[in-house]
Amino acid sequence: MRNLKVILSYDGAEFSGWQVQPDATTVQGTLASAIGRITGEKVLPQGSGRTDAGVHALAQVMTFVTESSVPTGNFLKAMNDILPASVRVLEVAEVAADFHARHSARAKTYRYRIYREAICPPFLARYVWHYPYKLAEETMGRAATLVVGEHDFTSFAAVDPERGRREAAGVRPATPSLRLRPGQAETRPHRSSPEAGIAAVSNVRNIFSSSWERLGQELVYTVRGSGFLHHMVRNLVGTFILVGKGTLQVEELMHILAARNRSAAGATAPASGLYLVGVEY
Repeated sequence: MRNLKVILSYDGAEFSGWQVQPDATTVQGTLASAIGRITGEKVLPQGSGRTDAGVHALAQVMTFVTESSVPTGNFLKAMNDILPASVRVLEVAEVAADFHARHSARAKTYRYRIYREAICPPFLARYVWHYPYKLAEETMGRAATLVVGEHDFTSFAAVDPERGRREAAGVRPATPSLRLRPGQAETRPHRSSPEAGIAAVSNVRNIFSSSWERLGQELVYTVRGSGFLHHMVRNLVGTFILVGKGTLQVEELMHILAARNRSAAGATAPASGLYLVGVEY
């Protein structure tokens, strides 16, 4: 058995997000199909995280286990031959058996692009948020620094329906089966025993850096942290926009964090401007 680590880039505009779904085109499902054609195995690759519909990735990381002896270089070429042009494999490497794209991650970096000119070129429209209205960009920059450090980001977290169902049912998440033999059942999450208890779910994350910068016609937000909650970056951007408009004062960011209430923060920014830049291990 070999554990392969794959770094890939994708245009998320045509996908219904990362996670495989019935009757929907997803990044994970597209990759699983390509791997199956190469190896003849039924494999569910595990990503460093789930990107939503319309969100892009410059360097997403996934891992999967295989019995295939295909060299990593040939794997890269074969996958790029099979995959649509919207998904490109950048690197394939064999890693230790205990390496996991999500569980082994130590930090991630996201970037959000806002196009500020009056007219957005049609060839750029699905890769940015077109926002030509007046904003106090320097004030947004000051607000961004306030989220640096360890905080409870409940106010910036969308409700994750899947996590909510697990908690309501008392189910502990299990590591999904990475490779299924013919006729083998997929591993299911198991219900925790009363003795074992259920690990407390925390919305505390550590943000290492958070900043806005002007790059030509774009206003770009870059954030690096230990991890991110569902819609967290897009909700931060939506709130910073309120600061830029003058609807919120910079100091109110700390009150929003302390409230631990999603309704206290701004609206969710569109998916089109968000990119997963990279994952650190």
